[in-house]
Amino acid sequence: MLVVAERLNCTRKRVREAVEARNAEFVRCEARRQAEAGGDYVDVNSATSVESELADMRWMIEQVRAATDKPLSIDTASPTVMRAGLSMHGPGQPMLNSLTAERERLETMMPLAAEFQTKVVALAMDDSGMPETVEGRLPAIEKLLAAADKHGVKRENVYVDPLVRPVSINPCYAVQCLAAIRRIKVEFGPVQTIGGLSNVSFGLPKRGHLNRVFVALAMEAGIDAGLIDPLEPGMMATIRAAEAVLARDEFCLAYITADRQGRLQ
Repeated sequence: MLVVAERLNCTRKRVREAVEARNAEFVRCEARRQAEAGGDYVDVNSATSVESELADMRWMIEQVRAATDKPLSIDTASPTVMRAGLSMHGPGQPMLNSLTAERERLETMMPLAAEFQTKVVALAMDDSGMPETVEGRLPAIEKLLAAADKHGVKRENVYVDPLVRPVSINPCYAVQCLAAIRRIKVEFGPVQTIGGLSNVSFGLPKRGHLNRVFVALAMEAGIDAGLIDPLEPGMMATIRAAEAVLARDEFCLAYITADRQGRLQ
């Protein structure tokens, strides 16, 4: 599973404070630790202030690039900030995070995905709001893929997010999300799937238990990528174990290597 490391998000208090104080060592350390723990991408989100988001994004990318050459997920709702972030991306294929099927977002963000040849995190929602059912997600996905085709974005670069919502709000949300993953894989190949998997546990105690179980279930359902915290205890061990059990790890080599490197603790 492709791991998009989620910790460098300014909605987290410590990250926001570090960015406001221009604490370069904190941001570099977070980027480096996530990459070393197994993050394939490093997500960068500077969206706490409209006035400073652009400058903050540029500064954050400079610090991340000083710490790791992992490709970046540029996480913003602003087309201006997105263009700046993608322009600074550096090595690897960037990820545009995120796009919805809302008309304005499609018209401003999909052309950037085409211009910079990015992977795209595409949320299964449109101008009608957050869907409550599996079937309610499908029209938004169809709009997203039609826009991708129109602008020349390859479908294999589209990562559909079926919308992971907290089971603390509705205990059926996780089951619906798993069903949506399966439906997407059947009906919309060769698109990929992705999700903010830790959202499932929001508002509940001992969140790590819920996160790890949901990651394993989502992998069995066919999810291709996840925005997760690779430093969460046991998370990367769960992913490596699930890959081995689901025949996604030939001869269990990744699992064995992770054990030899002390990453299954």
